[in-house]
Amino acid sequence: MQCERLIKLAKQWYLHVKEETMAPARMVQFIKQHVVTCTVCQKDPGIQDEIEKITEIILPESKIPKAVRMRQEAEEAEEVEEEEYEGDDGEGDDGEEDGGDDDGDDDDDSEYGDDDEEEPLPSEDEDD
Repeated sequence: MQCERLIKLAKQWYLHVKEETMAPARMVQFIKQHVVTCTVCQKDPGIQDEIEKITEIILPESKIPKAVRMRQEAEEAEEVEEEEYEGDDGEGDDGEEDGGDDDGDDDDDSEYGDDDEEEPLPSEDEDD
């Protein structure tokens, strides 16, 4: 951080958070509000990274706004998919055969024959 004022304010706010007289989310909000109004902070190219680091340190995972968590999870999932795609050569030599019964249950999927339809139960109206 290049803004001395923000550093001083962040230290004060952090002490309030530690004393439990300020909510961590409020501190993050104050930091973001300061950045919007401060010309020094607006010129700082690494300020957003610093805010993210501070947020991760003081704000527990459960207190991060749901929209932010969802975006982070989506970004992480995208990265994982990209890594898997780059690592997959399309040869299919992973030893697994597709089309098998991989639903995780112990049922016999061929219980009802090839048509997989259950036979109707006899109705109570039928005369024997």
